[in-house]
Amino acid sequence: MTSFDVTTHVRTELLDITEKVKDAVAQSKVGSGMCFIYVPHTTAAVTVNESYDSDVARDIAAALSKLVPHRAGYAHSEGNADAHIKAAMLGSCQAIPVEEGRLALGRWQGVFFCEFDGPRQRRVHVQILSS
Repeated sequence: MTSFDVTTHVRTELLDITEKVKDAVAQSKVGSGMCFIYVPHTTAAVTVNESYDSDVARDIAAALSKLVPHRAGYAHSEGNADAHIKAAMLGSCQAIPVEEGRLALGRWQGVFFCEFDGPRQRRVHVQILSS
């Protein structure tokens, strides 16, 4: 398993981590298999979506903020219940096939670390399994 740190700068942010994940796949020297990306945080997530146009990530963050507002009378006393809900909606892991030593992402797809309770220093784990 490979891990790397991610530094977020604002409360809600989607960061493109595709290149770091690609580097982990290349270092593994696995030709065919699966790449698992896991975020060990309850107020962050990982997703695959369009990375060509950075407005897409901003639109996703904005839509999630509208769906699950920061302060909406939640019972959780730490003031970050919305972050937990958003992380639960998107999920803490992704699985992407590896073909010919590369992530089998679609033409416009990228891997995003999703911060919902930043700014923070976070960790991402990448496990590549050979088939």
